[in-house]
Amino acid sequence: MVVIGLAYIFLRNLFAVVMLSGMFSLTAAVLYVVMDAVDVAFTEAAVGAGIATVLGLATLGLIGVTIEKPSKRSFLGPFLVVLITGAILINATLDMPNFGDPNAPIHHHVAPRYIEESGREVGVPNIVTSILASYRGYDTLGEVTVIFTAACGVLVLLGRARRRKPEGGNGGREAGDRETAAGDREAVE
Repeated sequence: MVVIGLAYIFLRNLFAVVMLSGMFSLTAAVLYVVMDAVDVAFTEAAVGAGIATVLGLATLGLIGVTIEKPSKRSFLGPFLVVLITGAILINATLDMPNFGDPNAPIHHHVAPRYIEESGREVGVPNIVTSILASYRGYDTLGEVTVIFTAACGVLVLLGRARRRKPEGGNGGREAGDRETAAGDREAVE
């Protein structure tokens, strides 16, 4: 994932960047499966690697982007910002419990309650369904709202690109051209 992230910095071809984005999401989905978060992996694969990649490719096809010219700007400033932000985030993870630690607070307070009480509180025998539909209902609603808003934004942008008229406002043809074409059709008949 680090290699894909670094490749983002140096690539100037937007098609390659969209494809790398799909690869990054697919790699993240595999990582989530390894961490036993299959529901999150499924969502990442469907939305990140699937829908986002298809929408990115469709957008590139619609706007007709060619290969970008190399930039003469320095990458040092943005690289330093990313490096400092990454160092702060890694430093913040040092306070977290170790991965799989049985003494982590989540294993003593939240998980036992979900396992023992969800059937009686929610009335759904499947624990995962009860967590997603009831305990995390607002979170799920928020995720759906974000995806819906993003889809609406993409549709607005794509609709705006289709409504643009070529220069001249009449499809690139002049009024005289239309009359000549109509006269040519009558002559042939």
